[in-house]
Amino acid sequence: MNVHEGAQQGRPGGDGNGPKNGRHYIQSIEDCFSQVPGERGLSQEDVERWLSGLVPEISRLRDEYQSGANPILCIADETDDLLAAQTAFMKLTEDANTVIFLGTGGSSLGGQTFAQLGGWNIPGASKGGNQNRLRIRFYDNLDPRTLDMALDRLDLESTRFVITSKSGGTAETLCQTIALIGALKEAGLAPRISNTILGLTEPRIAGRKNGLRDILTSFDVPMIEHHTGIGGRFSCLTNVGLLPALAQELDATRIRTGAQSVLHDLLTCDGASNFAPAVGAAVAIALQVDHNLPISVMMPYNDRLSRFSAWYGQLWAESLGKKGFGSTPLAALGPVDQHSLLQLFMDGPRHHFYNFVRSDCAGTGNLIDPELAELGGVDYLAGKKVGDLVAAQQRAVPDALVRAGRPVRTIDVPVLNEEAIGALVMHFMIETILAASLLQINPFDQPSVEEGKKLARKILSSKG
Repeated sequence: MNVHEGAQQGRPGGDGNGPKNGRHYIQSIEDCFSQVPGERGLSQEDVERWLSGLVPEISRLRDEYQSGANPILCIADETDDLLAAQTAFMKLTEDANTVIFLGTGGSSLGGQTFAQLGGWNIPGASKGGNQNRLRIRFYDNLDPRTLDMALDRLDLESTRFVITSKSGGTAETLCQTIALIGALKEAGLAPRISNTILGLTEPRIAGRKNGLRDILTSFDVPMIEHHTGIGGRFSCLTNVGLLPALAQELDATRIRTGAQSVLHDLLTCDGASNFAPAVGAAVAIALQVDHNLPISVMMPYNDRLSRFSAWYGQLWAESLGKKGFGSTPLAALGPVDQHSLLQLFMDGPRHHFYNFVRSDCAGTGNLIDPELAELGGVDYLAGKKVGDLVAAQQRAVPDALVRAGRPVRTIDVPVLNEEAIGALVMHFMIETILAASLLQINPFDQPSVEEGKKLARKILSSKG
């Protein structure tokens, strides 16, 4: 096994926007291995042992994809749901200036990941040069003061709302919904509630309460259906994640095409060692279990991947943190966190596994004036572009960590576009599923989270 190759082969972009060699990302685990025998770090035997345990799981995933039994894999091939989502969204946003997405956790982070690729929450890029583009916001954390101020200050006549909850019973989202309806009524907009809100939740299921659907349908609010077989952190490739992508004028079909490229590898790879998500899972679990590294750092060097790190954090923590297993995900961002976390990473406890996502930025950005560079004492930047500094940093920092004996995985993205982000999210969803199989845990539930919800309800009921 050539453990230094973890490249993901994607399908070449047919419109000329994809990388020429057809790779949407290239994974390298070379710097996770011990450079000296006996030194702290992985051996090839470590990884081969864990990879051997993934052979039956890969076979199972192939069967589930081909039979249609695993909706998380099969969603990448769907098209009808995108047409329905786009039609509903276009109708909702006629004459609108702002769209606010209400929902929490997995109902929000995947959408934020895609929206950020399109410029959301990027300084100076919120409209991407298109002055007619909708402004979008995500209210994903329930803070009473924030919600109150927002509803008080929003121009409710020109603002539209997409409310998402798979079960329809998420307490935070129901609070937001009830408060919003109250604000619309107070503003004299009760007759327009059905034109102001779009609901996204499961269809009615016999014997199961869906509070969000009950509330919204009582006001004739249009609904689109949440996939019943895909929830939360795994829903980013459904209409839950792709509605915000559409709001940012991204091509949702191309996002799914990128995801399909990973599935293509799943079907055609010759063994676990040639499937990038399997290699990533084996390395992560080997470092966690065999080498007691309890923290997994995700550090992209691109503003447009900041929320991707947050989405990864939920995916990894909520899927694997069970029965005493799991490693703590830590979202970081380069180069800014070189000035806040790097000292710990370089010289602190050996508790971290580092994942760097790098995009090609050399030769991009503003030109550094030579005279001002000399005046500022940074002669080495004279005549360079801003992107040249970031390109050097995203090579130098991983190299410095490797020299300090820290395990580093790099994922290089030749072109950061819809296909690339689709491939990345599918990679990490499959990597997480495979990691769970190695730990013999269920990646799809969150029993301890449910226990907290029960206790919160009990506290509120006792005060009622």
